[in-house]
Amino acid sequence: MHQEFFFTASNSVYSARGKLDAWEWRWVEAEIPEGAQEVSGLEALERVFAGERVRKVPVGVIGPRDATEAQLKTAEAIGTRLGQIGLTMICGGKTGVMSAAAKGCHEAGGLSVGLIPDHDWRKANPYIQLPIATGLSEARNMIIAKSCEVLIAIGGSYGTLSEIAFGLHFSKPVIGISGAPKVDGLEFAGSVDDAMERMAGHLLNRVETS
Repeated sequence: MHQEFFFTASNSVYSARGKLDAWEWRWVEAEIPEGAQEVSGLEALERVFAGERVRKVPVGVIGPRDATEAQLKTAEAIGTRLGQIGLTMICGGKTGVMSAAAKGCHEAGGLSVGLIPDHDWRKANPYIQLPIATGLSEARNMIIAKSCEVLIAIGGSYGTLSEIAFGLHFSKPVIGISGAPKVDGLEFAGSVDDAMERMAGHLLNRVETS
């Protein structure tokens, strides 16, 4: 998954695949400019979202309603980091990990989207900026997995396990942390920083080449 990224003073991001068009989310054929600075995937992503014309691709945060204090702390930290970057965060919109992640994202200025199982959008937790009432009960788990470019699983439950399975089935990168269930294909992160670096690398590696 390793790939080298570079940025210029204009916040343009390059790799061996070209220059990133952050609206079309494509690598456009271009040479890396002389003097461009090599950065990590996360630093490159932060540079991308510091620009003016950026498509806010969604990252999913999934996890149980009945979460431990450590899992809630991790969820809020990840939500905060996603919000600070400027990514859109999608979750199930209810309590536990979902509420903690939404709190972090919303209070950091990010867009928190909740795909709730209910028919009434008002059933979303108070940190969801964009509540979407699917009325699909737990079937909404499939929509969460399908709509996100990368999923981060915090802790585990049967619902979380189904979201992980859907994500892997749809060939989405799924990163596990803080007690996520051991599932073939799940990529484990040792810390919030590690999870964010892995997320950024996957997002940029999933960019198409024009």
